[in-house]
Order: sequence, then structure tokens, then C-alpha cells
Amino acid sequence: MMLKWIPVGTKVCWLMNYAHSGGTYIQILRHRQLMTKIRLPSKKERWVSSYFLATIGLNGNSKYKQQKLTKAGDRLFLGRRPVVRGVAMNPIDHPHGGGQGKTSGGRPSCTPWGQLTKGYKTVRHQKKKRIFLDKKFMETS
Repeated sequence: MMLKWIPVGTKVCWLMNYAHSGGTYIQILRHRQLMTKIRLPSKKERWVSSYFLATIGLNGNSKYKQQKLTKAGDRLFLGRRPVVRGVAMNPIDHPHGGGQGKTSGGRPSCTPWGQLTKGYKTVRHQKKKRIFLDKKFMETS
């Protein structure tokens, strides 16, 4: 059904590229000429065309986000690869790698390419200018 025919306050799903995931919905807030104001699942509000098509109601599978991953394979099936610590790598693979036994990184946290992960320093401290006044100048003034 087109958005312009759906009453304000109704919860809809499958609006173009929004609210496809399980248990999500979009709320219609306001109609104005050719535009309709909607509230997205992220609580953002956005104006969209009143001619967009939407389905009235909520998506099923509302407990989708409450699923617990029980083993490493569950994560792998979702496309999430394992994360390896830089300290556990060889020096060729990461700046924190290498060393005998369990050693700490020995430098600030960084990516495998050497960029600082916690950000660069943003404040530039300027050197204080020291003004030396001549004693003769001080006596005359």
C-alpha cells in the first residue's frame, strides 16, 4: 500500500530499503503533500516520498537479535572471521609480533600496517617564546 494512504501512527515494514530485519518496523509520523515523515528502527526521523510502497505490520522473528552464538562455528557461518592478537604473530605480520616467550607489544597499540589505533595526538604544544630584555632598556624606562 502507498504511504499516503496509511494513517499516521501505523507501524509498517518493508518500506523500500528500510526495516527488513526480523522484529523491526517503521512508524509513520506525519503526511505533508508529496512527502511522509517516518521514524526508522534507529530512532532517526526521515522524510520519504508518499508514493513509496510499504507493508502494514511488523516483521516476524522478533527474537532474532536475542540469539546466542554457542560455538565458534556459528560466528564463522555468519561470515565473521577469527581475530588474532598482534602479539601472537610474527614480526613480519605485525609491529607487535615476535620476541621470546610472552612479551608485551613494546609500543603503542597499532594496526598491522603501523597506524596508531587509539588515534593521533591532536594538540600541538607550541614552544614558549622567551623574551630577554636588556638591563639598560629596563633602567631607562
